This record gives sequence, structure tokens and C-alpha cells, in this order.
Amino acid sequence: MLSPGFPKDEQDTSCLPAFQQFALSVKEQFPQYRLIVLSFQYPFEARRYQWKGIGVIALGGKNRSKLFRLRTWMAARRALREIYQTHEVAGLISLWMTECALVANRFAKKHQLKHVIWIIGQDAKAGNSYVKRTRPEASQLIAMSDFLKDEFYKNYGIMPQHVMENGINVSIFPGLNTGERAIDVFGAGSLIPLKNYSLFIGLIAELKQDFPQIRVQIAGGGEERDSLQNLIIKLGLENNVRLLGPQSHAETLVLMNQSKVFLHTSHYEGNSTVLMEALYSGCRVLSTCALSYKKTDHLLVSSDREVLKQALLSLLHDQEHLGSRVVFNTMHDTARRMVNLLTQQ
Repeated sequence: MLSPGFPKDEQDTSCLPAFQQFALSVKEQFPQYRLIVLSFQYPFEARRYQWKGIGVIALGGKNRSKLFRLRTWMAARRALREIYQTHEVAGLISLWMTECALVANRFAKKHQLKHVIWIIGQDAKAGNSYVKRTRPEASQLIAMSDFLKDEFYKNYGIMPQHVMENGINVSIFPGLNTGERAIDVFGAGSLIPLKNYSLFIGLIAELKQDFPQIRVQIAGGGEERDSLQNLIIKLGLENNVRLLGPQSHAETLVLMNQSKVFLHTSHYEGNSTVLMEALYSGCRVLSTCALSYKKTDHLLVSSDREVLKQALLSLLHDQEHLGSRVVFNTMHDTARRMVNLLTQQ
């Protein structure tokens, strides 16, 4: 599996948590195969190590460009060649239609190996130069959602042949809280412009007129933390909204389990894990981005500010709210489908 990043150690739960669960699901269900991860940019030092019984080759690219990027690609090719010479390779999985796909596709064609590319989010947007350079076939492409499948086709004229959605590992969640939930509205994600937390905080300011004691928490760090904190002060929400900073994956799941409503105001998402986690944690979920074209229980999708506001008001007036789990998809199922696709004759 070729990825831009992978956890630096077993305590690193914040680096691509969904793909941590994917790797563990592959390992658990297919002990006859050995999963090896090539991580291009992160961790920032080049080294080889074991992560929960999975071999990782970190290339230490550090997100550097130009000549340094080319050196990272050369190191990836050397690592692939070594693996090919010492193992019987069932296939290659590239995460994102980016440099991982480009390097893997050239290697796979040379050695006649199966190679699939998982389109995960922003790599489906227009302007991705790696699509033209990689020249993938439709049979290689796996979209993480129906939306991404259509988005990729719209922008590049290639319809991905497969859809394999993100998923959760139900075994890592705390027991479902069916009692009092102390957090009225919860959010989780990087504090970056894409996630649009200014809309989130603006909605809370409007809700405060009806709920003066509304309790809101947001987990995550990022470049917009200071500006969002200033917005909280400007809107008089210091006693209502807490920016918690980065939280571990386990800590975030505990917070979801204490929350009534999960609000997600991102401008763009491929197939958001955090929405699935909130649904399984018993939250009612409001989002500007859909998980799928199909209807999902306890999930309202709208980009209309007034619709989101009225839905929040309605949910917070519901004093009989009891958490109940919704399973959108499990990573167990996705991992099985992925390996079967690679290994089928």
C-alpha cells in the first residue's frame, strides 16, 4: 500500500485514522497475505519499522518539492523493486490519485502487477495534474463514494469502475451512552478554511438566542485556531464554545459519545469518516456534505444555513434524545472487498 503518510508509531492515532483501521482489517482478515506500507512524506525521517505487526517503509519526504520530491520517488521505486524481488506481490494499492499512484502505476505496468487507485477526496477535483501523468484505466479506479465517482468523471472523463466507501471499526468505540449527553453540539476536524468553522460558530451564535447556556466543543487544531477564537470572543461565545485543540482518536470518540448533535460544515468531503463515527456514537448529525446518494438515518445534509439552523433548533428542543447507533459502513467490509478485487483472477 502506497500512502502519503502513515503513523510514526503505535501511539500516533491522528495520522489517517481511517487507513489505520483499513490496514488492521486487512491484517486481521487475510493472515495469508503480508501488508507492507510505503509512506512517502510522513513520518519525516526515512526508516523501517513495525506498526502493530505491519511493516512500514517510511521514505521521509517531508513534503519537500522539486529535486527532493524526485529523490523520494526514486526511493519508492527502489523499495518496490526490493519487495518485488523478495516477495510474490499480489498487487498494489495507492491512496489518492497523486504521486503514489504515479510511481505505482509505472512500476505495476513494467512488472505486469495489479494496481488499484483509491480516490479519496480532493484528488477528484479539477486541476489534478497527476491524472494525466498517471493515465489510469477505469478498471483501476476506486472511488470512495458515489459523489467522488461522478466528480472524477465530470473532471477527467474517466468513470471509476468501483466504489468502496470509507468505514469504521466498531470494536474501538466506547459503550453507547443512552443517558445524559453533556455536549449539545460537537465538531471535530482540522481548523483550516476547507472545514468552514466560521459557519459553525456563526450558527451557534444564532442558536444562543434560544439556548443561552448552549454547550459546544470543537476538537482539532490548525492554522485558523486564533482567528476562530477571536470570532468566538467577538460573538460573545466564550462561555459557550470551547476549542479543545488536537485530540487523540480515542478521545474524540469519547467526546462524540457525550454529544447530542454533531455539526459538520465543511466545503468539500469525499466520504467523511467523522460523520460515520458520529452516527455510530449515537449523535444526530447535520452536515453540508453527504456520505452517499442513498438516505442515511439520523443524518441531515444541507448547505443552506437556515435549514441547518432550524434543524439544530429542532434537535436541541428534543429533550427525549437518546443515543442510538447507525452503521453506515465498516472498514472490515471495505478491506475484504479491496483484497478480493486485487486477488481475483
